[in-house]
Amino acid sequence: MSQPEEKPQGDPWHAFGYIVAGVAFYGFLGWLADRWLDTTFLVAIGILVGAALGIYQTAMRFRTESPDPPDSPKPERTDEQ
Repeated sequence: MSQPEEKPQGDPWHAFGYIVAGVAFYGFLGWLADRWLDTTFLVAIGILVGAALGIYQTAMRFRTESPDPPDSPKPERTDEQ
């Protein structure tokens, strides 16, 4: 009898939280860098990097792994020379 396929456990709010936290944290770091370096573009870069990392973290948490294939017996080698 086969076992039911396990699905990733987790609340969808975790995915939302990862993305929002990434945008907020890296956007804030970009804003700080903008203030320190007197630029205006690092906050946008921080927001984009934070969103990308939040999406990556969400994908890693909720990914489904394919089951391992059963171990197949290796054919015995006969070296005839």
